[in-house]
Order: sequence, then structure tokens, then C-alpha cells
Amino acid sequence: MDIRLNNLNKTIVNCKKCPRLVKFINKVSTIKRKQNINEIYWGKPVPGFGNLNSKLAIIGLAPAAHGGTRTGRAFTGDKSGDFLFKCLHEVEISNSPYSKNLNDNLKLKSTYITNILKCVPPEDKPLSNEISNCSNFFDEEILSLKKLRVIVTLGKVAFDNCIKLYKQKFGIKQKFIFKHGKTHLLPNGLIILSSYHPSPRNVNTKLISNKMMIDLFKKAKRLAKF
Repeated sequence: MDIRLNNLNKTIVNCKKCPRLVKFINKVSTIKRKQNINEIYWGKPVPGFGNLNSKLAIIGLAPAAHGGTRTGRAFTGDKSGDFLFKCLHEVEISNSPYSKNLNDNLKLKSTYITNILKCVPPEDKPLSNEISNCSNFFDEEILSLKKLRVIVTLGKVAFDNCIKLYKQKFGIKQKFIFKHGKTHLLPNGLIILSSYHPSPRNVNTKLISNKMMIDLFKKAKRLAKF
């Protein structure tokens, strides 16, 4: 891993800027879920992971309470992650259809996965100052990916906040409309591809399906040219 990114990840893991989030992480990691009662939770902010030479970045909003917050890796150990990695494996982005823990030998092809917010917020609803506190981390991650061409945002909140960061960065005035599978071109040549979040609710209500997600990542690979 690049020294700069490695140092950034250490800073992320040790961050305690948001007292509300620190308190909630401690609560989740102490009380735990019944099925995970004997596990030691990661219980810290969750950095991104993947290939430093990535042409594709996949962005969620925040780690899950008993997913990333438990395992220490984004989209790992929860149902959203199970759905996501099944699709990533199908399009040969992931070497495995499962993402279980930090020691499962999972590898990604030209892809980096992270969240806008590095800590799980209560009720999955971050405050604006919490997102602001994390924005520098997200910026640094994206800047570290020198070959990045495409960003896939999972869910409207992740999309809105990703667009917000780039609007501030480039002084963009145009309006970006969230729609599943829609491409959005930024002034620096980056493409943002918006997607529904692969949450159990969205899957169960058929807002998103395996085919829709697989088609979206085939498009992402084509646009990113890998």
C-alpha cells in the first residue's frame, strides 16, 4: 500500500472528531448482536480498501453497525455486502463472491471501496458536521487513486454527498439528478455512476435486482476501461 494512503488509513482508524459517533460505535461494539455475541468487534472508524491503481471506486454512505463496524472493512459481514460482492464476483471485479473478514484473502480488480462517512451513525443518519469532518478523508482517498476514472455511488445519500464535495471543489453550479445507472461527468474528467443501494429493503422490494447491479458494474468496467 502507498505510504500516503497507509498513513491516511491510520489517521482514519484513530479519529475521534465526532463524539456522538464514538459513543454509538462503543455502544454497538459492547452490546453486539446475539449472533455475534462472542466476537470482538472492530469498534473503530472503517477505512477504505482495494487496489491503489484502481480505475473504479465504489462509495457507500457509512459502515453498517454489525457489518463494517464489526469486521473492520466496508460492505463486509452484512446483507448489503453479501449482495454487492456476489455481483462484483459475477463481473470479475472481486476474486470471491463473499466478503467475510479482514483475513479472507479477498482481492479486487482495479477497484477501491470506501464510504463517505467512516463511522456508523445512529439510525444511519449522519449529521452535516459529521460528514464535513470526514470530507477531508474522502478527498484524500480519491486523490490517492491516480488512475481513477469512474466512481459508483451506492444510494442517493452517498451520491448527494459525493456530488456536494465535488461541487465545492470545482465550484460547479449545475444540478445533478440521481437516477439508477445514470452517468454524470465532472470537470476533471471523472465519471460518477449513480446506483440504488443494495440494502435488504431495496432488494426485497425489487427496487434493485442482481441483474440491475451486474449490468451497472459491467457499464462501470466499460467506462473505466479495465
